[in-house]
Amino acid sequence: MPENPFPYSDTNKRYLTQSYYLKKRFGKKVMKISLNCGFTCPNIDGSKGYGGCAFCLSGSGEFGGERGRPVTEQFYEVKERMNRKWSEGLYIPYFQANTNTYAPVRRLRELYEEALGLPDVVGLAISTRPDCVDDEALDLLAELAERTYLTVELGLQTIHDKTAERLGRCHSYGDFLKCTERLHGRGINVCAHIINGLPGEDFSMMIQTAEALAGLPIHEVKIHLLHILRGTRLEGDYLRGEFALPTLEEYVRTVCAQLEVLPSTVIIGRVTGDGGRDVLTAPLWSLKKFVVMNEIDKMLERENRWQGRLYGSN
Repeated sequence: MPENPFPYSDTNKRYLTQSYYLKKRFGKKVMKISLNCGFTCPNIDGSKGYGGCAFCLSGSGEFGGERGRPVTEQFYEVKERMNRKWSEGLYIPYFQANTNTYAPVRRLRELYEEALGLPDVVGLAISTRPDCVDDEALDLLAELAERTYLTVELGLQTIHDKTAERLGRCHSYGDFLKCTERLHGRGINVCAHIINGLPGEDFSMMIQTAEALAGLPIHEVKIHLLHILRGTRLEGDYLRGEFALPTLEEYVRTVCAQLEVLPSTVIIGRVTGDGGRDVLTAPLWSLKKFVVMNEIDKMLERENRWQGRLYGSN
C-alpha cells in the first residue's frame, strides 16, 4: 500500500478537504450551518428566466434551516442537529438556498451581520450566481472580508456555454470570469461549484472545466454529481433517453482526474452531492454517499494519485 504523498492531509485523503483546512486555520472542528433566508433567483422570478435551471427543483439548501424563520432561530436549529454528531466546535453560517446576494444591500447587511454576531462564528459562506454581485454588494462583501473569513460561492457548473444554454443557466462562463476577478481583486475568497455528468459533456469536457479553474484565483472547488430530481425539466429529457448518466466507476475516475489537475492548495469542499431520497430519480447509486467518497479514496491510493499531481504539467 503506497504511502500518502499528499502533504495537506492527516488522514488517508489525498486531497485538501475543507475539514482539514478549517481545523488547521482555526484550531478546532468548524461546522457550516446551512441557512435558507427566502431569497429567490433572477432565473426563477422572471428577471432572466422562469422556473430555474433545468436541474433545479426548488433551489439548493434542502438540508438547511426552515425558510422564513429568522437567521438566529435557523442557526440554533441546525446547530443542535449537528451537535448530535460533533459536540463542540466553531461555526460558519452558510447562506445556501438560491441566490444570496439577490436583494437590496440593506437587507443583505442585516442578515449577514445577524449571522456574524452569533456565538462561536468565525466566518461566513455566501452562495450566489456570478451575474448577481453588483457594485453595492461587492463593497459590502469586501468590508466583511476584512473582518472575517468570508467565502463567496459561485455556481459555475461548467465552462462550456453550450451546456449552460441547454440547462437554461442564463449566464455565461465570461460572467463567471468577470465576477471571480472582481471578488478576488477585493480580497474575497471564491469557491466554484461544478457539476459532472451534465447532458452532452464527455470526460474531456469535464476535465477542461477543472483545468480552467486551476488557472484562476480560486480558493475552493465543490464537485457535484448531476442528480435527476422529480419534477424538473431535466427529468423529462432523461426519461426520454436524451442523455445518459455516468456509472459510479466513470464518476469516480472523472473526479480523480479533476483532482490531479487542480492545485494542491485549493480546498475541495465536496467530491459528490446529496440528492434527497424522496425526490431522486437517478442515479440511485448516489444515495450511498460514503461509498462514492470511499471509491474515490481507493482509486487515488490504488493508482498512487493525488490532488495537484498533474497541475501545471500541460
